[in-house]
This record gives sequence, C-alpha cells and structure tokens, in this order.
Amino acid sequence: MFNTLFGLLALGITVVSGVLAFGFARGFVRRRLRFVDAARSPLTPFVAGGLGLLVAAPFTLLPLITGATVAVVGLGAGLGAKSGVTAIRRGDV
Repeated sequence: MFNTLFGLLALGITVVSGVLAFGFARGFVRRRLRFVDAARSPLTPFVAGGLGLLVAAPFTLLPLITGATVAVVGLGAGLGAKSGVTAIRRGDV
C-alpha cells in the first residue's frame, strides 16, 4: 500500500518540478534576457536544460527524487527557455 502511495507522491513531485522549471526558465528569458542577443541563439534551450539538469542532480540523494525527475526538470527548463525566446521574437514581452 505504501509503495503505491510513495509512487504517486514521486510522480506528483516530478510533474510539479517540471512545470515549475518551465515557468521559471520562460519568465527568466522573457524578463532578464530580452535584451541579450546571445539568448536568441538556437543553443539557448540546450544550455538551459543542461543547467537545470546539473542543478537538480544532487537532489537524487533524497528518497522521492529519481533520475526521471531530474530529466523532467531539464526538459522543462529547456522547453521554457525555447518558449521564452519565441515570445521575445514575437514581441510578447
């Protein structure tokens, strides 16, 4: 019974952390990096995803944080950065 409960809790942590990483990266790119020309580079989402992965990796020492959670954080940060760059290009700042 507790195995299922901890699995659902871990899934919830994974989803919430991915959504928060997306929102943080998108907002950071839109607010802080809108005047930086390097932010419009095609490599920006990969850099943001890698940095998100590196920041979240030490949290795998906690019992409910897995490698999948870290991967979702990196993916969310990369997609958020891509969305922020797209918003800057469209002028939705």
